[in-house]
Amino acid sequence: MDAISRQLKKGLLDILLLKLLSTKELYGYELMTKLDEKSNGYFAAKEGTLYPVLYRLEDAGYVQSNWESTEKRRGVPRKYYTITPKGMTHLSEAQNEFNDFIKASQEILGTLNDS
Repeated sequence: MDAISRQLKKGLLDILLLKLLSTKELYGYELMTKLDEKSNGYFAAKEGTLYPVLYRLEDAGYVQSNWESTEKRRGVPRKYYTITPKGMTHLSEAQNEFNDFIKASQEILGTLNDS
């Protein structure tokens, strides 16, 4: 992965995780799987990338977590993440900002390609 791709992905990961959590409560491995599947592998994340972002989102009050045991795993607990109302507000603002960013970038890139 080159530096440009890495920086672009880093900037989007918060928004993408919040978006996934806006639909339902998920645990870490589910988030990694959904990122990978929905982006056809483009946003495949490793645990070492994902969990620091989740901890940062939790520290900011955008997500909350809770441990739950499941029968399928013989009572082994999983840490589930849920978006908070503050996280929903942040997600909405971030999506608007991202859309503005994309539009402005496309205007410039399209203009440069036309020259």
